[in-house]
Amino acid sequence: MQVTRLEASGLRRFPQVSLAPEAGLNLITGDNGAGKTSLLEALHVMAYGRSFRGRVRDGLVRTGAEAIEVFVEWREVSQGRQRRAGLRHSGQAWTGRLDGENVAQLGDLCAALAVVSFEPGSHALVTGGGEPRRRFMDWGLFHVEQGREGGFLPLWRRYARALKQRNTLLKAGIGGGQLDAWDHELAEAGEPLTGHRQSYLDALQDDLAVVVRELAPSLGAASLQFQPGWRRHELSLADALLLSRDRDRAAGYTTVGPHRADWRIDYSALPHRETLSRGQAKLTALSCLLAQAQDFARRRGEWPVIALDDLASELDRHHQRRILERLLASGAQVFITGTEAPAGLADADIQPTLFHVEQGTVQRLTDACSGA
Repeated sequence: MQVTRLEASGLRRFPQVSLAPEAGLNLITGDNGAGKTSLLEALHVMAYGRSFRGRVRDGLVRTGAEAIEVFVEWREVSQGRQRRAGLRHSGQAWTGRLDGENVAQLGDLCAALAVVSFEPGSHALVTGGGEPRRRFMDWGLFHVEQGREGGFLPLWRRYARALKQRNTLLKAGIGGGQLDAWDHELAEAGEPLTGHRQSYLDALQDDLAVVVRELAPSLGAASLQFQPGWRRHELSLADALLLSRDRDRAAGYTTVGPHRADWRIDYSALPHRETLSRGQAKLTALSCLLAQAQDFARRRGEWPVIALDDLASELDRHHQRRILERLLASGAQVFITGTEAPAGLADADIQPTLFHVEQGTVQRLTDACSGA
């Protein structure tokens, strides 16, 4: 996928901003606080419905503006077609259009544009709670199984609806037949949903092994271990829900099931699951994201857009070069932000399209080689 136009208004430091990126590497420089990251956030909002820093209402909308408005045009190389999407999001309510048509569900809008983002908080994929790791699995399934009969998304929506209903009953102290009905619905959706997640992580193993060997060979062989959210090897989901019913009624919510799923990564050179250093956690998170992007490319016939925020502060020169060489060899469109060009860029002998952010505007620089 290749973004050809990005426009936004009501975005933090930008009353109005427009960017016309090119294929290959796009480098966005500027002083700290100039708004470089906000440009990547705008792209991320279109692809995820939220910023990678959190919800839209958590500071993304410019002070005094009613909402953020984002417009993106991009080319799907594998399909040979141009697409466009617009999103207006106030933090409370949203409206969207895709290829000239109104969109009823935010998920349908987000399914159109695939963006993989790596930023200073991405290590939470490895060191944080289970939610970002569930989102990681579900993002992959959401995109690679688009339009598939009996695929992941209908199951996910069905499970989410049943979970909400069951939790409402538990909170109200209602049991009996009503709870039995929603237990059945949760099990009917949750078992195959879990099968999709397990299969997806299994499919990522080879891609992850290749990326880790290149970026973090000292950690040894990497393996992903899926944790389904209940003792799946011992119990069906229906039985697990029944056995946990008294505990769930006391807690007022459902304590077992796919909404509690998780995964972890183990390395052969770190016995007994030693804690990763911060640097190792960053490389691990990036390896997982690159493996996911590579899996997407194989299944969909083109790479997602890659957004790397403040790459120079997150990785050393050696790893910067290896990552940039890998991505540019793949043909992916890449966005990188920084106060200056990453040192690894010169080592890799890559000439980017260069943009500079200053005083609420973005200027394209005509000579990337000289930085003028």
